[in-house]
Amino acid sequence: MTEFSVWAPDATRVRLRLAGDTDHEMRAATDGWWKVDVPDAGADYSFLLNDDETPLPDPRSPWQPAGVHGPSRRYDHLAFQWTDSSWTGRQLPGSILYELHIGTFTPEGTFDAAIDRLDHLVSLGVDLIELLPVNAFNGEHNWGYDGVCWYAPHEPYGGPDGLKRFVDAAHERGLGVILDVVYNHFGPSGAYAPQFGPYLAEQSNSWGRSINLDGPHSDEVRRYIIDSVLMWLRDYHVDGLRLDAVHALPDTRAVPLLEELAIEVESLSTHLGRPLSLIAESDLNDPRLITPREAGGFGLHAQWNDDAHHALHTLLTGERHGYYGDFGSLETLSDVLTGGFFHAGTWSSFRNRHHGRPLDSRVPGHRLVAYLQNHDQIGNRATGDRISASLSPSLLRVGAVLLLTAPFTPMLFMGEEWAASTPWQFFTSHPEPELASAVRTGRRREFASHGWPEGDVPDPQDPETFVRSRLDWAELDKPEHASMLSFYQRLIALRRSSPDLSDPRMHEVSVQHGDQFLVMRRGDTLV
Repeated sequence: MTEFSVWAPDATRVRLRLAGDTDHEMRAATDGWWKVDVPDAGADYSFLLNDDETPLPDPRSPWQPAGVHGPSRRYDHLAFQWTDSSWTGRQLPGSILYELHIGTFTPEGTFDAAIDRLDHLVSLGVDLIELLPVNAFNGEHNWGYDGVCWYAPHEPYGGPDGLKRFVDAAHERGLGVILDVVYNHFGPSGAYAPQFGPYLAEQSNSWGRSINLDGPHSDEVRRYIIDSVLMWLRDYHVDGLRLDAVHALPDTRAVPLLEELAIEVESLSTHLGRPLSLIAESDLNDPRLITPREAGGFGLHAQWNDDAHHALHTLLTGERHGYYGDFGSLETLSDVLTGGFFHAGTWSSFRNRHHGRPLDSRVPGHRLVAYLQNHDQIGNRATGDRISASLSPSLLRVGAVLLLTAPFTPMLFMGEEWAASTPWQFFTSHPEPELASAVRTGRRREFASHGWPEGDVPDPQDPETFVRSRLDWAELDKPEHASMLSFYQRLIALRRSSPDLSDPRMHEVSVQHGDQFLVMRRGDTLV
């Protein structure tokens, strides 16, 4: 017998539909759950709510081979033959991250094709691969932040087995894997979970309705997220998660969801015997995220640090528009290198208010992930141009040195290490004409308000926008790109060989600067 279950607290009737249109009435269990045992169940299934004859995929579907609108498919996590039994994990302190997007990392855009490029990452010297979101979304290609199935890897990438093969191959080469996950909203197409229960709150964020973390029935909604987190770490053997935009998780409960996640992940890490990392993306500059729970914080292991990016980017490029307005001086960079945050209870002209809170000087720098480039800071530019499109090779090297000798956890964006000339643009493939038109129009209006001619903003729905964003690996055969790659390799090797440069104690960093120079002391090492 096989048991099927689904949470639908407001339903008066729930049916299970198996392949072949065979329906089974489900029985109401406790706390809004419905269950049924069926003999010799097939692989594909869906649910019907009340008397509606529309089959809906499982909100906890592990596999959507026919896309997010199709039936769910059962998946046996125990059937995969792992070869990483000797893997003991990779801790975040001392590591270098490498962010990549499966769909554009290779021409094929699959997990298996990405495996063929893992040896490049080994030779580069990185420790942890951070994958942009890979859970199922509608359409063929997308950044991944429109995901609607929080338990199912995207089928065009290779589905559940493909992701496991990738993680297994990475571990074989000594590389850990961090997975970017989005729990602050559902994508605009194929989000059927809210039809089953109150997954959504009344308020909205930048991407749609917020998730119900503190209203009625929020216990099960939180469990839905927590179980997804544990599944990626346990069943897919990933080494950590990057939690997207946690500032968009409204939560008034005494024990916040983020603290619950830290508790549950710590328990799982203890059981598995390997380190598991939780990295937050937040624009709040709130040290509580990365303060240990016993000190009154949430207990997350790290957070992205946009202030470090802004300080480097503005100084190197001279750009000062929008949220870059308060940055751009050597003094600003000095403040970031020694204090972590620039906005630490200080005035933010972009927000027209004070912003952030100072970090305790005892907080180790490895809890801040710093970057010269990332998917947001490139892809959310009007034309998706990399910093290498506007800087000389010498200034690119200056940026790389400052990033990789700072007391933070450094992260590179795919292709950065060879100054890739390919852009990384905003692309979508929404099949619905109305949604496609809305995304296209919204993107152009957004940048028109910043002075960009609409004709200069790439059409997200144009397949060529996606194609242009693929890495061109043939560039590695060109002297200028090979030279930059060699520089990054030597710089990473230097960081790894020097205890001074991997020392996370920010209060031990001293910086002096003048009009056109900056000197950073890291122990006995001068930068």
